[in-house]
Amino acid sequence: MQRLTRRSAIASALALSACGQRAQSQPGPAPVIDDVPLKSIASTPVGACVQHAQLSDPAFTDLFLRHYSQLTPEWEMKMEYILQDDGGFRFDRPDAIAAFARRNGVRLYGTTLVWYAQEMPAFQKLDGRGKPFADAYRNYILAVAGRYRGQAVGWDVVNEAVADNGRELRQSIWTRNLGVDEHMVLAFHHAKEADPNAVLFINEYHLEDNPEKRATFMRLVERLLKAGAPIGGIGTQSHLDLDSTRPGLCRAAMRDLASFGLPIHVSELDISLGERPNFSRLPELLQRQADLTRELAQAYMDLPPQQRFAFTVWGLRDQDSWLRGDSGKRPKDQGLPLNDAGQPKPMFQALAEVLSG
Repeated sequence: MQRLTRRSAIASALALSACGQRAQSQPGPAPVIDDVPLKSIASTPVGACVQHAQLSDPAFTDLFLRHYSQLTPEWEMKMEYILQDDGGFRFDRPDAIAAFARRNGVRLYGTTLVWYAQEMPAFQKLDGRGKPFADAYRNYILAVAGRYRGQAVGWDVVNEAVADNGRELRQSIWTRNLGVDEHMVLAFHHAKEADPNAVLFINEYHLEDNPEKRATFMRLVERLLKAGAPIGGIGTQSHLDLDSTRPGLCRAAMRDLASFGLPIHVSELDISLGERPNFSRLPELLQRQADLTRELAQAYMDLPPQQRFAFTVWGLRDQDSWLRGDSGKRPKDQGLPLNDAGQPKPMFQALAEVLSG
């Protein structure tokens, strides 16, 4: 899978960067972890997202199973795939992904039951109809979360409830028919009914980069808990960016989010090199990326063990990242721990060092 010359180059670069980081406290070069299976050394579950089509590629599955102990379906367990226009359900791909996890002893994590961005035609037909809408809402959550009862270790029950301005909650078909906070409380109760043992998460992005959004999110969590929502954990997506994520932000965010005492899931980590990266300075960019990874991972590992749910990256290799897709619009980005060829980068080294404890 790897060529010795490339491995040697990566190892040398990592050793030099590690020396710079640790010269004051540990004389001499720090030990280099090069392509060690991440899951074999991590003291917490480590995961990545997958798509159904990728599971037919042996190179992909071998690499995934080498490094990761948990998987999240990237989009095929979301409403956009499962819920048909006539209200029927389509489970072929989610079932296949769940079966892959079961066969290989990998933890399955489900996303997402309720998301403002997915107002499917089946619900649009019920818009404004009161009880039929509420019944369909409950039935959908029961059907999806209940189907993987006993296998899914957790669910993103509510996803991205806070608006990008950081001050308001998003408006959607769910808020319009069931109430702004109320639709979230209901979603958590329905998910708990469907699978009492799964850990139920509220998931959000830009909690590190936008302190105002984080404060709004925390007030929301506090209200939902007071209203009796059985929230079991907090997911921080950690889609970071070298253009905007300053040193110290990850530590501050983790400290705030952990104050509820709930398990924390770093649920969708990637670190973009920025909107217009200078690739002539790629080693420097990759080192900054590794430094941010190290800060986030250390903040996570500093949590009490019972609050460390899992650490998930949003893609297996750089070529698999959404950052390069139509929605990402950064076709040359390198936001993940493994490069296009599946070889480890400084970001991988940082994860290996810190998550190993």
